[in-house]
Amino acid sequence: MERPLTNGTRMVITCAELQTLIDALAARNYHVVGPRVRDGAIVYDGITRLSDLPSGWTDHQEPGRYHLERRQDEALFGFTVGPQAWKRFLHPPVETLLTMNKGAEGITISPGERAAPRFAFLGVRACEIHAIAIQDRVFCDGPYPDATYVMRRRDAFIVAVNCGVAGGTCFCVSMQTGPKAHSGFDLALTELIDGRAHEFLVEIGSEAGADVLEQVTHRPASDQQIAAAEAIMAHTASQMGRKLETDGIKDLLQGNPNHPRWDAVAARCLTCGNCTMVCPTCFCTTVEDHSDLMGTSAERVRKWDSCFTMDFSYIHGGSVRKTGVSRYRQWMTHKLASWIDQFGTSGCVGCGRCITWCPVGIDITEETAAIRAAPHPARGQQHGES
Repeated sequence: MERPLTNGTRMVITCAELQTLIDALAARNYHVVGPRVRDGAIVYDGITRLSDLPSGWTDHQEPGRYHLERRQDEALFGFTVGPQAWKRFLHPPVETLLTMNKGAEGITISPGERAAPRFAFLGVRACEIHAIAIQDRVFCDGPYPDATYVMRRRDAFIVAVNCGVAGGTCFCVSMQTGPKAHSGFDLALTELIDGRAHEFLVEIGSEAGADVLEQVTHRPASDQQIAAAEAIMAHTASQMGRKLETDGIKDLLQGNPNHPRWDAVAARCLTCGNCTMVCPTCFCTTVEDHSDLMGTSAERVRKWDSCFTMDFSYIHGGSVRKTGVSRYRQWMTHKLASWIDQFGTSGCVGCGRCITWCPVGIDITEETAAIRAAPHPARGQQHGES
């Protein structure tokens, strides 16, 4: 008798049957988004076929460095994470909030277009699931939920992929966010390659996931396959490229606003904002109003912004954070400390993107370790800025 498909049930599908899974999602009117190779990186974009996935590719990452390399097998998910985060689909980089038109009967104001595809995300890593959960707290919880985010998030179907390799800048183990996905998914895959066998262990995480898997040929996972998947995750956890000591990190950073390390890192930082653009949890935005030359129509647009820009903290009289020192300190202290005060969790999931995509290779784990090694508690505001 076939086992019922319920939460926690683990089944196995072949590599070819993964195509059936993609087809089943598309048949349910999901726009399937997954990893694919483009412009020398692995990015997230629409997929329809297995051949769209980065078969046989892996990524090599270190501070300020990223490049793709060929693997010795045809693994579809044999890499870590690229420059893009899933937030670009849930929290769009550019969004029209409202439009205004002036006609014979006066001014009419209309909300921006909120319609969006129903997304199915294929290949979401454990750290990225945690990042989505963090953005859920920002945009869904509280008295003023973001309508666009709530709509897109509510309709999203998540197929997680447990990590079979660790990147050179990963530290998800330190943040307790990976490499295995424990919740927050509809289906979770672990890629198993043994000789000619190319299969996926599938764990069901929701009723919606079970319903979709019913449309895919599957069989119960054996004890050996379950053990092999657990061994893969254990190996990945032991190969982290970085480590971040999190004990007491909130008090450490908030208690050292004048540490000389802030000056040292600011001497290297370009304040380019790359770290905030690739971060899967950063959510800062700015709002712009645009109008036509005739003054008959206008629109209000929200765009991603960064706390590294001078204009971000601009108020009457100038920017609150005029120096690179104050802006880097604001970002890192908020990410690892103040976020806990606001949302009850760290704002970092250990994906390592900010390290990889920093042009000068600034390493958030290294900076934290330097402050921890020689604390310099505050004795007044050395830089004269908050």
